[in-house]
Amino acid sequence: MAKKKGRLDFVNMKKNGEQVTWVTAYDFPMASFAEAAGMDMILVGDSLGMITLGYQGTIPVTMEDCISHCKAVRRGAPNTFVMGDMPFGSYQVSDQQAVENAVRFFKEADMDAIKLEGGVRVESRIKA
Repeated sequence: MAKKKGRLDFVNMKKNGEQVTWVTAYDFPMASFAEAAGMDMILVGDSLGMITLGYQGTIPVTMEDCISHCKAVRRGAPNTFVMGDMPFGSYQVSDQQAVENAVRFFKEADMDAIKLEGGVRVESRIKA
C-alpha cells in the first residue's frame, strides 16, 4: 500500500538510512501502478514531451500539457506524494510568473510540490 499523501521528510529519511523510492510517470495507469507498488514519490516530468507527446525535446511542452498530465497522475495516485515539473518558459521571465505558474500546479493539479531547474541562478524564483 502506498504511503498517505503529505509532506515527506526526505532529509530525515536520508539521515536515518532510509531509501526513498520514486518514479517518473505521465499518465493514470502508470501512476496507479506506482501507487500500488508503494512508491514514496512520483515526478511528472517535462520529459513527457518526448515520452508521450513525441517531441524532439522539452521546449515545446506547455503549462497546459504539464497540468493535464499532473491531473491524470494525481487521479491515478491519490495517496502518493506527487511533484510536477515546471516546463521551459513557465518561470524564466520573472518571479511573479514563476509564482503564478507554481500556484496553477497546486490549485489545478493538486500537486504536493513543484520542481524547476536552474540551481543558484533561479534562487529568487524559489524564494518567491
